[in-house]
Amino acid sequence: MEKEEKITEEELEVTEEKAEETEEADKLSEYEEKLRESEDKYLRLYAEFDNYKKRTEKEKSARYADALIDTAAEFLPVLDNLERALSAEAVSEDAKAIKEGVEMIQKQMTEILAKLKISEIKAVGEEFDPNLHNAVMHIEDENITENTVVEEFIKGYIYDDSRVVRHSMVKVAN
Repeated sequence: MEKEEKITEEELEVTEEKAEETEEADKLSEYEEKLRESEDKYLRLYAEFDNYKKRTEKEKSARYADALIDTAAEFLPVLDNLERALSAEAVSEDAKAIKEGVEMIQKQMTEILAKLKISEIKAVGEEFDPNLHNAVMHIEDENITENTVVEEFIKGYIYDDSRVVRHSMVKVAN
């Protein structure tokens, strides 16, 4: 009987050790699962935050471009008037001096627009593009290729070669 009790005690000890190992293995696998879940949550949160940063930067750039375009568009009529003033003939010395001053102002305005990445839209001699040009007149001329801009009434401007500030008002050959 003593032998039976010893075997039973030994078996009991082995069984208890196996139970402890199983319990530890279960806890370990539970912790590993929690770690995987935490890593997954972290990666998803990081990706969301990265997307948020990119989206807000893009929106910020778009708002800046919108504000810049709106502001520049308000100054374009002033530039148009300066160019009209320069097209007038200066006869007297005083008129020539005034014209020279107007030329400097016009040059300064053009340089400021260039710094803001705003440039003129090429029109005369170019193919008509409704995204850049606004056709206000048409002429029939067999000597000119169809859909060619033949005259520009008001200059158009474009921001960063991608967004139109103001369309060119043009005459197109049909």
